[in-house]
Amino acid sequence: MLCRFSFHNFKSYRDETVFDFQAAPIAEFRESLIRTDKASDLLPVSVIYGPNGGGKSNLLHALSCLISTVVYPICELGKNRIPLILQQRVACRPFVLDGTSAKKATQFCIYFRTAGAEYRYELSLKQDEVIYEALDRRTLGGKKTAHLFERETQKITLGYAIKKKGINTSVNAKMPYLSFLAINYDLPVIAQAQEWFESCVIRSYAEPMAERGIMVSDDEDFQRRFITALNDMDIDITGYRYDDVDHQLYVQRKIGRKTFELAFAEESDGTKKLVAALPVMLLALKEGRLLIVDELDAKLHPKLLKYVVALFKNPALNTKGAQLLFTSHDVATMKNTVFRRDEIWFAAEDDKHVSKIYSLYDIRSEDHERVKSTAAFDRQYMEGRYGADPYLQNMIRGNWE
Repeated sequence: MLCRFSFHNFKSYRDETVFDFQAAPIAEFRESLIRTDKASDLLPVSVIYGPNGGGKSNLLHALSCLISTVVYPICELGKNRIPLILQQRVACRPFVLDGTSAKKATQFCIYFRTAGAEYRYELSLKQDEVIYEALDRRTLGGKKTAHLFERETQKITLGYAIKKKGINTSVNAKMPYLSFLAINYDLPVIAQAQEWFESCVIRSYAEPMAERGIMVSDDEDFQRRFITALNDMDIDITGYRYDDVDHQLYVQRKIGRKTFELAFAEESDGTKKLVAALPVMLLALKEGRLLIVDELDAKLHPKLLKYVVALFKNPALNTKGAQLLFTSHDVATMKNTVFRRDEIWFAAEDDKHVSKIYSLYDIRSEDHERVKSTAAFDRQYMEGRYGADPYLQNMIRGNWE
């Protein structure tokens, strides 16, 4: 489970940027929170709104860059411990619009939680080379943090937990030491961290080809849950079949006593989006994975997007701490009946083209009052009160200059 992620000097983000999945001390939707003994409550869902070019996708790219940098060398050598689902490699690119940041390192820091422990991992990259890296681990409820390793360029210092005879501290400058240890040694504390990175799912519907990657399964329980979820969203499908001869997926509908098949390519864009996306969501829920999705709302009716969010916020369905992080333009879903205030984030650029993020819970009025939980989030956003779209107010008022 993701607890907190921070970074700076990545694409449109020049300054330190902090994204938090830890729940704020507010009352709304408390029953939906991911609760763990001896640890803070975590959010099951977070959404990022903002204008085109504001930095929504780049925030997801930053997190995806860190994940894929760790996982890529492990996967290339076939050393992954769990099946990878739709991970995409994202290159590390610094901020380039100020004349100095392009020559500086990009820094990442992430806190994540696995069974019984919380990890803190830092990684700094400059021109694809690792210049700093560190991994710490703390047992949930424990007072002491175990320092597993620290790396400054090529100098690596091992902590007590993994300081064993034969552990090599010489590694390629472009490979994270976490990846190197995961590939070459059977160390439980390293394997636990490795598996968390491997469990993350990264999906972008900004890419037109994304909807062609479809997960199908012959497992009867999976098929039942998949079809039930589609029917709940008013997609009238009774089954599916993959033809190995023509390499095509067919969806089935029963009319009367007869079953008819239609090639997946002939379905509506919305149906294709759901058939492609839903299996990944169900897998994330079943196995407790982090699902990162750019433009989740593309081609989806707002009611269907609300249904997807509700899946992750339902503790009866989300029993293993799955989390959904996505970007959206769908203001119709920005409701206090759908999200907590700390689940809504905004991304926007300033006049120097530097992206910033902040949560709805962080916004305060001139008298230092927070946005009320009963407020009409969507209406206030469209009125320009949240500041994430500098052009909306002028457009609404008719001032197009």
